[in-house]
Amino acid sequence: MADATLRPEYISFDCYGTLINFNIVPATRQLLAGRIPEEQMQQFLRDFRAYRYDQVCGDYYGYQQVLQDAFDRVCRKWELARSDDAGARFAEAVLGWGPHADVPAALSTMGENYKLVVLSNADTSFLDVSVPKLGAAFHAVYSAEQAGAYKPRYQAFEYMLDQLDAVPEQFLHVSSHTRYDLMPAHDLGFTNTVLLDRGYDPPGPGYNYATVRSLEELNRILGL
Repeated sequence: MADATLRPEYISFDCYGTLINFNIVPATRQLLAGRIPEEQMQQFLRDFRAYRYDQVCGDYYGYQQVLQDAFDRVCRKWELARSDDAGARFAEAVLGWGPHADVPAALSTMGENYKLVVLSNADTSFLDVSVPKLGAAFHAVYSAEQAGAYKPRYQAFEYMLDQLDAVPEQFLHVSSHTRYDLMPAHDLGFTNTVLLDRGYDPPGPGYNYATVRSLEELNRILGL
């Protein structure tokens, strides 16, 4: 895949999880305080993550409500009372998150050599707060709200392509999420994709992506 001879027109990124640390665990623990045993917490978190994925596979609606509905569903599965303010509390947490430690310096270097693009599963108002924390200038920032669809829906990727009047072969797409990003990107003909492995998703053999563990490593592969 990527090597020092690769010169894509654009390097596109997922935002939350890939560039911004998706630190949802503390807020989840606060909402669950005293309600489930500690030894069951990891399973609850896995279930909550699965419901968040399922919740974005349909028609678009606001991200705060996505978080509320996913939390309601996992609480129902666990026979726990719902929390009416869960979505608002998660949304507040998102706005406080910052970049992974490897991101600002490496992304700044990358941005001096490539057009950087964000394609995010969030509303525009979230990205207005989060993207300036990343330490690099972006050529374009696209939200699920603008696209009218969340990844893994193809419509999200198609919106980015349409806005840039581009084709998949012009991109290097980078994400920490196999299911949200790398699998649908592969299906749509993105031939250069990278898993920035932060331990979120299980691997997806057969989807022809390269794997790196930091943006510094990706810069070295790109010859920067």
